[in-house]
Amino acid sequence: MSQYEKEESSDRYSLRGKVFHQLREDILSGHYKEREELREMAISEEMGVSRTPVREALRQLELEGLVSIIPNKGAYVTGITRKDVEDIYAIRSLLEGLCARWATAHITEKQLDALEENIYLSEFHASKGHAQKLTELDDQFHDILYEACSSKMLEHQLRDFHEYVRRMRKQNLSGSERGLEAVLEHKQIMEAIRQKDADRAQKLAALHMRNAYDNMIKNGLLDAYEEKERIDG
Repeated sequence: MSQYEKEESSDRYSLRGKVFHQLREDILSGHYKEREELREMAISEEMGVSRTPVREALRQLELEGLVSIIPNKGAYVTGITRKDVEDIYAIRSLLEGLCARWATAHITEKQLDALEENIYLSEFHASKGHAQKLTELDDQFHDILYEACSSKMLEHQLRDFHEYVRRMRKQNLSGSERGLEAVLEHKQIMEAIRQKDADRAQKLAALHMRNAYDNMIKNGLLDAYEEKERIDG
């Protein structure tokens, strides 16, 4: 387990951490809608906790841009807009490329073997159209690279961005054509890393993100995200 995973695991088991991760999951999954008020009392009763960890979690969600807290009014869901998704993929393209470059220098044989097994399984499930399993394997592929890059800070940023667009990624991979393309791109990244070609690994990983975004545009997956004004009271 990486240092980041240890810290993340510890945070998840703290009271504030449990509330924060549950609320973030509920916002990103669409359980709470855009502009919906998040009432401290109702959330604390629902989760069986005091209002203090709920208030702390809401403040952290505000820092992440998912919640807007208006003084003397309350906390409201900001959520993810179309512009946010565009920005996330543009930033991920750069950071995923950097991750692949650093992973080329630090990856272990065990991690390379894990990537190879992941791709073998991904090819099978992509050919069968198993979207849920393919999404899980996609998560696993990136998890291996994030840990292999040997940078806690980069890993933290990439995991957050990966989480923010989880629903979008699942929809994107559900198309058999994009699913197979994504697995092929993973395979090319892995081969570049195994060959210690950091330049090629970086370019391929960045291109992988751009291709994913272009496919979402082509298939209208961003149409559900409207440009909304931030809540300003």
